[in-house]
Amino acid sequence: MSSVTTLVQPPKVANRIASEEEALSVARALATEFAGGASRRDFERALPHEELDRLSDSGLLAITVPAEYGGIDVSNAVLAEVTAILSEADSSIGQIPQNHFYILEALRHDGSEVQKRFYFGRALAGDRFGNALSEVGTKTVGDYNTRITPDGAGFRINGRKFYSTGVLFAHWVTVFALDDQDRLTMSFVPRDTDGIEIVDDWDGFGQRTTGSGTTILRDVYVPADAVVPHQKGFERPGTIGSVGQIIHAGVDLGIARAAFKELIGYVRDKARPWMDSGVERAADDPLTIARVGDLAIRIEAAEATVERAGRKIDQAQVSLNADNAVAATLAVAAAKVLTTELVIDATNVLFELAGTSATKRGLNLERHWRNARTHTLHDPVRWKYHVVGNYHLNDVIPPKNGAL
Repeated sequence: MSSVTTLVQPPKVANRIASEEEALSVARALATEFAGGASRRDFERALPHEELDRLSDSGLLAITVPAEYGGIDVSNAVLAEVTAILSEADSSIGQIPQNHFYILEALRHDGSEVQKRFYFGRALAGDRFGNALSEVGTKTVGDYNTRITPDGAGFRINGRKFYSTGVLFAHWVTVFALDDQDRLTMSFVPRDTDGIEIVDDWDGFGQRTTGSGTTILRDVYVPADAVVPHQKGFERPGTIGSVGQIIHAGVDLGIARAAFKELIGYVRDKARPWMDSGVERAADDPLTIARVGDLAIRIEAAEATVERAGRKIDQAQVSLNADNAVAATLAVAAAKVLTTELVIDATNVLFELAGTSATKRGLNLERHWRNARTHTLHDPVRWKYHVVGNYHLNDVIPPKNGAL
């Protein structure tokens, strides 16, 4: 890997997390730090560079590295919970590492032994891997115009990417491109490589500080040993999509928790009871109490479903076969459906019960709805219903892709 190692920054040392319990503890500590500035960062669109450095230094970005490469390979249930903890504090920060962990899972599936040792080592050192995957202007989100072509001992990449979540904060731009046989590849490129232009043009109304802008690639040189045959990951049973999706579910679960916490505080301390309720406090309104109870129960159910889905992914990773991979896909699809519907409802109920005064711009409570509505557009749940129903009704195996 000498052609790659000469291009990266000098090695640095991140904290080494030793257990799942420590991972959760570190996540909670960071979440406490991040929560205080989350509303301001959203309001001002102040990008969380310092917060991402704290995340790198904490060791959390290496918790999925397999044990044989120096990591602790946490349960996917723990990975989802770490994501939910961070997302409850600041959902942009919770989402940014999603692609990082997806990339590490893809590396685990299809990277060479040398690639695994090098890039897992960089994750352990605290390096961040950003995503240059999605494009606009193609027929579907699964189509790509970006190309990787041979050039001597290596390759050149040309293309334009959008929704490049995390690239603004990344040490490595991980580029997905089609080769001359239309096979999807994944290339690790140091961010400061000639020909890479990263444009901070993300203007979505939610998840405003994820840095999900445009990445332009002009004759970017990539050594052959930095290219992973990503297509292989979907030609056989695998867990790449399941890992990516359960992290998305964790983001939505975290936003739902944040909205619920805001709801409880506002109804207890600020909201007025409805004039026909006959009670002195909004918190004593029986209709409000029932609505809060319904939301609390659904959060509990979503947490349990996410945890179960995580265990299904664990089982598939340990014993990878078609049956276990399908079981993981179906369980994660269920978790993603429940967390999507939960978070949209929770962020609506926040205003339904808190009342008109909660819409004051200075409170910035609407950021939870904006973040939820934006993030849940990643992968349409209507198709997850279809996948699950088609499997049970017609024995149709779920398609293999990064959205399942």
